[in-house]
Amino acid sequence: MTPEDWCNVAEIYWQGILTGNATLESAVPAYEAWNAAHAQKCRLVAVADGEAVGWAALSPVSLRRVYAGVAEVSVYISEKRRRQKIGQKLLNTLIEESEKEGYWTLQSSISTDNFPSVALHHKCGFRTVGVRERLGRDPKGRWRDILLLEYRSAKIGID
Repeated sequence: MTPEDWCNVAEIYWQGILTGNATLESAVPAYEAWNAAHAQKCRLVAVADGEAVGWAALSPVSLRRVYAGVAEVSVYISEKRRRQKIGQKLLNTLIEESEKEGYWTLQSSISTDNFPSVALHHKCGFRTVGVRERLGRDPKGRWRDILLLEYRSAKIGID
């Protein structure tokens, strides 16, 4: 992913916001804010027929050095291209790239109502750690329960 991809990434992100389940956010941030919040490496854009159809990126869960290998996953697919295994390819590639960069744990916070995303993460080796009840409010003011899922790398020695 490059800064030139932002327009397409932002549009796909907006489509996710409109579902009401992909995120609790109500607006796409400016590129500068998004860029500052995400890891500089492990940013991917899926392209099909010359068109951006999905994206994935990592954001640190903490600025503390001891958690440098732990990141939050974002993965979004264009509404026209959902259910075509693009998310699975993106997430599997993101896992591979994250391991090359020394990440040992990836986590995802997913609304309990976002069944496709939960299924995708499970297919790619994530496990459900638990439910965080009434963790955040969506744009309509409703409290939402959020599943915490994680992927632990087998390639990075965790004793």
